Amino acid sequence: MDPEFLRHGKLTLKSDVYSFGIIVLQLLTGKPPANIVADVEDAIETDFLHLIIDESAGEWPFVQAKQLVNLGLRCAQTRRRKRPNLESEWKLVESLMQAASLSVSPSYKSQLDDKGIPSYFMCPIFQELMKDPCMAADGYTYETEAIKGWLDSGHETSPMTNLPLPHTELTPNYALRSAIQEWLLKHP
Repeated sequence: MDPEFLRHGKLTLKSDVYSFGIIVLQLLTGKPPANIVADVEDAIETDFLHLIIDESAGEWPFVQAKQLVNLGLRCAQTRRRKRPNLESEWKLVESLMQAASLSVSPSYKSQLDDKGIPSYFMCPIFQELMKDPCMAADGYTYETEAIKGWLDSGHETSPMTNLPLPHTELTPNYALRSAIQEWLLKHP
């Protein structure tokens, strides 16, 4: 969560930029969000970035992975004013996405359901396209109504792992919600 939101209680577009940066770092490293910025910065300073890139994230050329890591770190700055305006950075993201799509493995197709909807847009509980996604303490994203129903029915475990949840607070997943809405505009 945006550190300045935690201090001041005000969400801004730069809060979403922060979340985007953390998600980029998570996707590239497979590490949990706690201390991810420090871990990645240490890996860069010691020239060990290649060792923390998660191979299950796909076969990214190192140059592109490093560009994405740098963008993620800039987005995840503690101070809002130091975070980039993603409108001006989006060309970099688009070029990286195009380059990545040239080397997408056939396994990507297995991430789409029979309607061509990316599987991560689907609620693991309802098995429907999410409209209001939120993240639970297990790190998974669910339709808000579904996970609230799960918790309200007395469950204290993750619906995905069946492990105890450390807490029952839910965090709106605005980045995923925006991605779903954008996808819906392109795939009516």
